Amino acid sequence: MKKLLITLALLISAVSFGQTAEEYFNSGSDKHNLKDYNGAISDYNKAIEINPNLAVAYYNRGVQKHKLKDYYGAISDFTKAIEINPNLAVAYYNRAISKHKLKDYNGAISDYNKAIEINPNLAVAYYNRGVQKHKLKDYYGAISDFTKAIEINPNLAVAYYNRAISKYFTNDLTGACEDAKKSASLGNDASKVIEMVCK
Repeated sequence: MKKLLITLALLISAVSFGQTAEEYFNSGSDKHNLKDYNGAISDYNKAIEINPNLAVAYYNRGVQKHKLKDYYGAISDFTKAIEINPNLAVAYYNRAISKHKLKDYNGAISDYNKAIEINPNLAVAYYNRGVQKHKLKDYYGAISDFTKAIEINPNLAVAYYNRAISKYFTNDLTGACEDAKKSASLGNDASKVIEMVCK
């Protein structure tokens, strides 16, 4: 009888607490897809409680916090994901986006540098790094990054658009006009830039 009670207690315990870190992680991903960011955070919390070394759970929780405009919380989670897996390029990339929201443009550039070091073909990292450089009035640096993004992805309309703006600030009006027209041909509304530089 005693053995039966112990077995029954173990079965009840297994049913109550049987969800694995992976199951909570998957549930969090499902909730993210439904835009239930708080629910996703709750599931990622449970996944992390079960497996504190699950870098992608910290990363995904950081994404939810960013969606909820908790940029400091997002940065903290991306940082933890990077501590566990220093080669997680998307964690550097997304931490940079959160830093941009806090106007930490130099910090964002540093993270984009690392993301690019890990994945040199990440066109959006070059593009976003170019945006930070433009914000810091490093127009030539911005042009260089937008150009690299375009080399990797020739259909990245926003890269042409932003390169046009940076070229405008370097007085390269011909180049700015060409880029604005190319951006427009790819479906981006570049009419303001075209009006400004294509006379």
